[in-house]
Amino acid sequence: MYSPIFLQTEHELLKILRKQKKSKKEIAILFTSLWDDPSQDLVRKIQHKELVDPVPEASPLYIVDSYKMPNTFVLFNTTKLPHFVYLRKSIVESVDYLPHIYDELGL
Repeated sequence: MYSPIFLQTEHELLKILRKQKKSKKEIAILFTSLWDDPSQDLVRKIQHKELVDPVPEASPLYIVDSYKMPNTFVLFNTTKLPHFVYLRKSIVESVDYLPHIYDELGL
C-alpha cells in the first residue's frame, strides 16, 4: 500500500534519492504527465483510493510531474508515461506497462 506524495521540485527528488542511497530504504516513484490521459487517470485513482481507504503505515509513493521536473526523467531513462520505479537496496525495478503499474499499486 502506498501513500501519495506530490513532489514540486527536482531538488526534492534528488534529496530523497540521496537519502535512499545511504539508508537503502525501499521507495517508489511514479513519473506522470499533465497531458497524458492514462497518467492523470492513474493519479486520480491513487488519490481516490487514499481518501476512501487510508492506511496509516503505507509506504510513500513519490509522484513526479514531467512539466515541473523534466530533467529528472533522465535519471531512470523514462521515455513512456506513466512510469513506475521501485528502488530496493541497490536494485531498481522499472515498469512502464500500464496494467503492471495498476497491479503494483494495488488498483
